[in-house]
Parts: sequence; C-alpha cells; structure tokens
Amino acid sequence: MKIAQYIDLIKNMGMRYIVFRVFYEVKSRLGIHKKKFPVNPTFKEFISLEEWKRNTPPFFFTSKAGLQIPKIKTIALEEKVNNIMKGTYTFFSKKEFDLGVDYDWVTNPDSGFKYDHHLHFTEINDFNKVAGDIKYVWEKARFSFVYDVIRYDYNFDEDQSTFVLDQIKDFIDKNPINQGPNYKCSQEISLRILNWTFALYYYRDSEALTDTLFKTIMNAIYWQIHHVYHNINFSRIAVRNNHAITETLLLYVSNLLFPFIPETKKWSSKGKKWFEQEIDYQIYKDGTYLQHSMNYHRIVIQLFTWAIRLSELNEDRFKNSVYDKAEKSLLFLDTCLNAVDGNLPNYGHNDGALFFKLSDADYRDYRAQLDDLRAVLKGEIKYNTDSYNWYGIKNPTKVDHLHAGTFTFDNGGYYIVNENNSKTFIRCASFKDRPAQSDNLHVDLWADGINILRDSGTFKYNTTAEFSSYFNGVGGHNTVSVNGADQMLKGGRFIWFYWIKNAKAKLLDKKDAFVFEGKIRAFRHVGKNITHKRKVTKVKNSQVWEIFDTIENAPDKEMVQYWHINPKIRDKVSIKTYDKNGNQLDAIIEEKWYSSYYGIKESSIRISFKTNYGYLHTKIEYHNKLTNLK
Repeated sequence: MKIAQYIDLIKNMGMRYIVFRVFYEVKSRLGIHKKKFPVNPTFKEFISLEEWKRNTPPFFFTSKAGLQIPKIKTIALEEKVNNIMKGTYTFFSKKEFDLGVDYDWVTNPDSGFKYDHHLHFTEINDFNKVAGDIKYVWEKARFSFVYDVIRYDYNFDEDQSTFVLDQIKDFIDKNPINQGPNYKCSQEISLRILNWTFALYYYRDSEALTDTLFKTIMNAIYWQIHHVYHNINFSRIAVRNNHAITETLLLYVSNLLFPFIPETKKWSSKGKKWFEQEIDYQIYKDGTYLQHSMNYHRIVIQLFTWAIRLSELNEDRFKNSVYDKAEKSLLFLDTCLNAVDGNLPNYGHNDGALFFKLSDADYRDYRAQLDDLRAVLKGEIKYNTDSYNWYGIKNPTKVDHLHAGTFTFDNGGYYIVNENNSKTFIRCASFKDRPAQSDNLHVDLWADGINILRDSGTFKYNTTAEFSSYFNGVGGHNTVSVNGADQMLKGGRFIWFYWIKNAKAKLLDKKDAFVFEGKIRAFRHVGKNITHKRKVTKVKNSQVWEIFDTIENAPDKEMVQYWHINPKIRDKVSIKTYDKNGNQLDAIIEEKWYSSYYGIKESSIRISFKTNYGYLHTKIEYHNKLTNLK
C-alpha cells in the first residue's frame, strides 16, 4: 500500500478506527484475547425450567399453545422442511446443500474445508482462499432454519420439538465456547441466541425440553452474550454497520429475556444506549442507510421489529429518534419497492441474509419484513402479508401502498421516479461512510414490473479476483468507466480508496418529462479533477429514457458506458447510443453474469459503448412488441 493510500485510509476511516484495529490485532497475536474469552469456562446455572415457566418474561407469544394464527398448509413449506429433516438446507435463501443428518457445524459445504473447532476463535482465518467463504459455515449455525420448522410444526400440527432442541444441543456439544469458526463473528452469535430464544418460547411446554437441557442451553446463552458484550467494540468501532445494531440489540434484550442472569442488567442498560447511538448514526436523516445496500437495510428493518416490539411488551420506550428512523426507513424502502413482486433494486452488497423468515415469500420479496415492522410500529400493513401475526399483532389496518411521483433522498444519494408502468432508480452519492461498490450514477430501470436494466448483484465476498472486480466495480453496473477503471481504487476486502466525496444531483418534475442531473468527481487514481456528469430524461407516460453522459478533464482517456440487460426481455429493449458528432455507435454485446442470490451467478448480457470524445447520448426504449437491440 502506498503512503498516499495510507493517508487516504486514515482520512476516510478516522484515527480511532486505525488505532483500534492495530491494537486489536496486537492483542490477538499476544494471546490477550484468549484470557478475555476463556475456553472451557465454568458451567453457570441460573434458574430451573419450572421457575422459568412460572415467571416467563414477556415475548411475542407465550408458547405454541398460546398462538392464534390462521393455519395455512403450503407445499413449499412442506417440501422445505422435509428436506431439512433429511439434512438438506437452503443456503442464502436459494441454493441447497446436503449437510447430512449428522453435520459437524464446521465444514464448508461449498469448498469442503473443515475448520478446527479446537482453535480459539482469534486463531481462525475467516478470509482464507483454501477454506472459501466462511459464511457457508455460519449459515446453518445462525439457526434461521428453525423458523421454517416451527411454522411447519404449527401449520401442519406435527410436533418438531425433539428435532429443533436436538439441533441446539448438537451445536452446543460440537462447538466449545469461544472456539472454532462459529465464535468468530459476534453478529452470528447474537442471531443464534435470538433464534434459540424464539424456539424456546415456542417449545416452552414440550416434553423434549427437559430441565437438564434448559440449563445447558442457558449456560451456552450466558457465555455467548458474555462474548458479545466483551467484544462489542470491534463492531462499534472497527465494523460500524448492521453487525453493531444486531449485537447491541442482543445486549439490550438480554435483561428483558434473561433477567435471572445477574450481568444482564448492566449489559442491557449499555446495550440500549449503544443501540440508540447506532440507529442515530447508521440511519441517515432521510431514512437511507450507511451501508448503501437494500438487503442490509432490510436487516435493520428486521432488527427494528424485534427491538420495538420487545420494548413495547416490556413498557420500555426508546428515544424518539429510533421510531423516527424506523418510519423513514419504511418510507425509503417502500419507495424503492416494485409492487408487482415486492422486489427492490439488487443494489449494494447482498449477502443473502434473511434473519427471521416467517413467510413462504421469495427472498427478494421485501413486503413481509416491511409489513412486520409497520404492524409493530403503527398497527398498519400495506401489502397482503400475514407474518406479523408471529409478533403478536392483532388486526392491523390495511393502508394504501402507492408511491407515485418523484422522490429525492439527498442524504443517501437516491433519486427515484415512480409511474404506473415504470420505475427509474438513480444513485448519486457523496460518501461519508464506507462505500460498498463502485457504482455511482448507476441507473436501474423497470417497465411493466420487470427490472429491464439492472444491478449485477454481489455473488460472493470471498471469490476470484475476476468476479470480485466485476460484481463490485463499474463493470457490473449501469454507469461509466474511464480507461476501464473503477470510480474509486479498490483495496483489500471491503476497502475502497479515494472515496467519492464530491457529488451533486437534482431531480425535476417538468411538464413532459422527469429530469435528473448529477455530477461526481471521481477516478482520482486515473487523473486529476475528472468528473462524470449524467443527465437522465424520462418521458412521462412512456417507457422511453434518454441518458447524456459527459466525462470532463480526461481528454486522452477512453470512456466506456455499460448496460446490464435482463435477458428475458432482451428483444423488447432497444438501446441506441451516439457520440458527440451524432454518429450511432456499434454495441459491444458480451455474455456476463448476474447474481440475484448470494453464492449463485447466472449468465446475463452486458452491452457497452466506447468513445474517446468524452460524450455519449443514449436512448433506451421498452417495447411490448419485439424489436432489435441496435
């Protein structure tokens, strides 16, 4: 890394971040964290199962018997749970892996690599090319699969308590405290505890839940919360994203759910304060999110739902800004949502996370999670969903879900035009927090409910250099490159150098058209003061867009414009591009990739245009009848 890049990193991330990361690494190498996070700790016994049953803290429901949710049997749910019983699990909401019925919890099913569960978690390398993506080990271990099993249990009246509780016990037996890959990430630990808690309440009265098993689970819960609390600064300083919100939420609810554990009073008090601080910091004033990702924003929506509902049940309000940020988050995501299928632009990092899945809806469909929070927050729903029942919300009011017109979210840098038959989604952001991908001035276009020009997605975090560059860079987005370079310089892992901090935009509603004008200063590693201007004109009541791209201060550089087209409607979209002299350019048509779900890529089409004149004028039309691309 060059000195200029070090200086840029310090400016972007702050000295507090740099100092913390250095000292954290030093402490790990000196073995200090091994003392802070002990292995083979003392078994902690707090309360008997009968005592817990007599004084069960408030939760979304008291037990399976207390639920009054309409029962609906679906083939999709039945098939999924039948597969789970055979050892086949759906990873990242899409791809199935046969783990077998006696999975060891530490083998990566994608790479075949087996982690050593005897190693202290600080000795686990979570970015090992041989091991592959560690998320494949974490996926089952976060226990989100129990929601499918529990919903099956309830709707089909088939008791699955022995299976679920045996899975929890099996994890505890095979994953010693603070050892192995499943203690590497405090967010994974936090999710595991929340999901175990959901199962414990549902199977509260099951014969399979014995006093011995209950105490074993409580001991494991104690030491895992202990781990999260004592490692919380890693997420609050070094990571500062949805991890920190998840972990501070766990700490806050620790005393609400486990008041019999003495330390939770302190953990909860600090957790609540930290949770409020993270919400204030991470959700911008306009309701957009600092991770620049639709999926990660939905994660926060799910965490909001748990936090606000449990605080309400325990008569313990948050500060007003928490509710304000929750409402504004709903408004933003509702505005981005495609009402036909509930999908949002495949924008930003998409790691397949859907923590608390309480419906059969597809992973890309956001409607259930948005309505869950809306029902908890306001007693309302906008879509035809019913998963809110699991949070104990009765008879919410159905309200209108239309969001037509122009919408500007300046803090996050999103500009959206919604009409009855089209959606125009444009990014133009000045980054004050870590960028996710090099995708400024990207445009997503939707017609008749179809995402005709789209974001290529994420694929994997730990993959080949080719795929990482494509999915993270301008080459995987509908924007412009200079000399084939990204707008920012890629560093290691999730690091970008030379953040775009000078971006301006406006969205106007004119008589016959909607007009967006944006400008960014970028490509600092390519040349000085290079700017990209993009003007998008959307003709009203039509499916016609005109895009004008200008690159300034790069007279000797090649300008490349990228469009990623949905192959299913290829023959219904025409893209014509002209240079500054009015000459129509030949399209470069390539087979590239699209990743709608984490870990899966499929063939797609990229159309490019090149010029050395720094100016391109493009006309895009969507036709119901077949046409040609050129």
